[in-house]
Amino acid sequence: MTKDKASIVRSFHSVYIIILIVGTIIQFSDENDFAVNKSNKGLIHVPKDLPPKTEVLDISQNYISELHLSDISFLTGLKVLRLSHNRLQYLDISIFKFNQDLEYLDLSHNQLQKISCHPITSLKHLDLSFNDFDALPICKEFGNLTQLNFLGLSAKHLQQLDLLPVAHLHLSGILLDLESYYVKEHETESLQILNTKTLHLVFHPNNFFSVQANISVNSLGCLQLSNIKLNDENCHLLIKFLSELTRGPNLLNLTLNHVETTWRCLVRVFQFLWSKPVEYLNIYNLTVVKSIDKEDFTYSETSLKALKIEHVTNRVFLFSQTAVYTVFSEMNIMMLTISDTPFIHMLCPQATSTFKFLNFTQNVLTDSIFQKCSTLVRLETLILQKNKLKDLFKVGLMTKDMPSLEILDVSWNSLEYDRHDRNCTWAESILVLNLSSNILTDSVFTCLPPRVKVLDLHSNRIASIPENVVSLEALQELNVAFNSLAHLPECGTFSSLSVLTIDYNSISNPSAHFFQSCQKIRSINAGNNPFQCTCDLREFIQSIGQVSREVVEGWPDSYKCDYPGSYKGTLLKDFHVSPLSCNTALLIVTIVVTGLVLAITVTVLCICFDLPWYLRMMCQWTQTRHRSRNIHLEKLQGTLQFHAFISYSEHDSAWVKNELVPCLEKEGIRICLHERNFVPGKSIVENIINCIEKSYKSIFVLSPNFVQSEWCHYELYFAHHNLFHEGSNNLILILLEPIPQNSIPSKYHKLKALMAQRTYLEWPKEKSKHGLFWANIKASFNVKLILTTENNDVKT
Repeated sequence: MTKDKASIVRSFHSVYIIILIVGTIIQFSDENDFAVNKSNKGLIHVPKDLPPKTEVLDISQNYISELHLSDISFLTGLKVLRLSHNRLQYLDISIFKFNQDLEYLDLSHNQLQKISCHPITSLKHLDLSFNDFDALPICKEFGNLTQLNFLGLSAKHLQQLDLLPVAHLHLSGILLDLESYYVKEHETESLQILNTKTLHLVFHPNNFFSVQANISVNSLGCLQLSNIKLNDENCHLLIKFLSELTRGPNLLNLTLNHVETTWRCLVRVFQFLWSKPVEYLNIYNLTVVKSIDKEDFTYSETSLKALKIEHVTNRVFLFSQTAVYTVFSEMNIMMLTISDTPFIHMLCPQATSTFKFLNFTQNVLTDSIFQKCSTLVRLETLILQKNKLKDLFKVGLMTKDMPSLEILDVSWNSLEYDRHDRNCTWAESILVLNLSSNILTDSVFTCLPPRVKVLDLHSNRIASIPENVVSLEALQELNVAFNSLAHLPECGTFSSLSVLTIDYNSISNPSAHFFQSCQKIRSINAGNNPFQCTCDLREFIQSIGQVSREVVEGWPDSYKCDYPGSYKGTLLKDFHVSPLSCNTALLIVTIVVTGLVLAITVTVLCICFDLPWYLRMMCQWTQTRHRSRNIHLEKLQGTLQFHAFISYSEHDSAWVKNELVPCLEKEGIRICLHERNFVPGKSIVENIINCIEKSYKSIFVLSPNFVQSEWCHYELYFAHHNLFHEGSNNLILILLEPIPQNSIPSKYHKLKALMAQRTYLEWPKEKSKHGLFWANIKASFNVKLILTTENNDVKT
């Protein structure tokens, strides 16, 4: 079958099949359980493994040549069966006797020459068209199909009583395929088709129209003729054929599909129909051949309301454009559609026109269309999409003399506006304006009809809505999708805005005050934008949660994070950020409060638990341990006889002998005391120097009594001298009692310096602190020394 034939069938089925069976198919859309699609699978027979519960079966476009009872008898619940485009030559309809629920049966586009009949009372749709029947395949059993709505047939010959068995049925539509129709010359056949609302006749696509049959239909409301090839000689045959079908007062809709004709014949058909009761004339896929000359046309009173011509091919290259435009521009009808044609212009009607609707989609019209045209005073809708319009200013001027214009569609053009020095002029009656799919920029908002209610600007080059926008207080619906807008608009100039479509833009941080600014908003679609999921977005998300879900279109699936990368693809409803990190004032207060709490806590610890003392002692212990590890032992061997020399005042001897010495000697530390280790006969100074030189450490027990002792000062002086001379760190200062700085005599400048520079250990009065104090003392001796006695005995 040719492509034209296929498109005819699809067109016709779109009118009938969908209406009759769409409800059935929707109910059984689950392919796993109820619907099975085996179309175009190269099958030569019906599959044997069909689920018994199958209710919709499509096995069209295969190579099936036979259909048997066993193929479908087990499908007792079958409702829809598509068997079109196969190779069936014979069919016994009785094979469907077990399919009592069958409602839809499509056997079109096969090779059927004969069928044997059996009543299937449940059938609503039966299509036997585009087969090889010689006569109409109508059985008397068809008269029992009381639920039948659609009947498709084909035949080579017509007889007046062929449809008598179904004459009493109230059919919604009949498709009659006459592609193979043949009648002898000078013979006329008759066919009476009763009680159908819609009739579709399909003729041979390549033959000139030559049907000489009288077809009469009662209550016919819609007639469609496909594949009509005419010239000036046979044009009268079509007019005669139509005269029989247009007698009744109910035929309101006439459609001519795939028409090839001359311009003269087309005008004659128009003139014939002008006085008929037809209200809607549609012509699809029109091809004009031979020549185009001026034709007289009488615009008498007519019932025709609308003429639609779509997809015109002009095979005439040289002709007068005015001859064509004049026929259409002067028509006294309400609606005219001429789309997908090579029209480059359209004339302004000479007198006040009756047009209320004009549609010139997909032509090549320019900005000169309808300029200074004052006769379209009744025009309410004008559609000029997909043309060659370029200047928005001229489009506005075009509408100036159209006082009734309410809907203007100039989408899919190349419109620009850059005339900032001139004010735009529009018909004040315009309520709906479609400027989508052009190349308009931000300046378009300074050139808009003042009373527009619905404005479509999607798919342009708008980056922002300027502040000097024309006040659009009546605007209710605004579509600015697929632009480059970075912000949601404020509703100051759009005080009545209720519907906003702004998806697919560049909005990253929408304002949270949008819903406060636009109080009348009832629908907003802002999805599919590159949202930056930061603190700034948090308020916008919260504002969405405060409005109804029906207001935010596409929520939440179309609203996703684009930045930062860690949140990319995350739904905005799933984006959560701490209120503390987004509120600077709250963050500062929290830091201050935390700092105060920490300071108070440290203060309490210092007061109650003497924390500074513990910290100082731990620091000293750590430093002491570190120094002891870094000592080179080989430099200390040979001359050392004691671990420590203790210098103290006699007034502090009780603490030294009862506390300090026992604790150290218990740990194996060898102590040098003056009362037991000074050598008799030597001077005190010589003994002090010897003891200090033979000791690893020198311990000084500091107290106010120590300050008053001359000898203690000497010992400290020699120990300090040895510190610098040896380069070691051999002093341990123990503060037994506090020493006021003013109580240290000025001549003891070395003691003052040591007190200021050296870290000393304080003897704590609390017994709980004694452990840490002794640990610090012992850490100073955490090295293995080889000591010698006066007899050179070695002792570790």
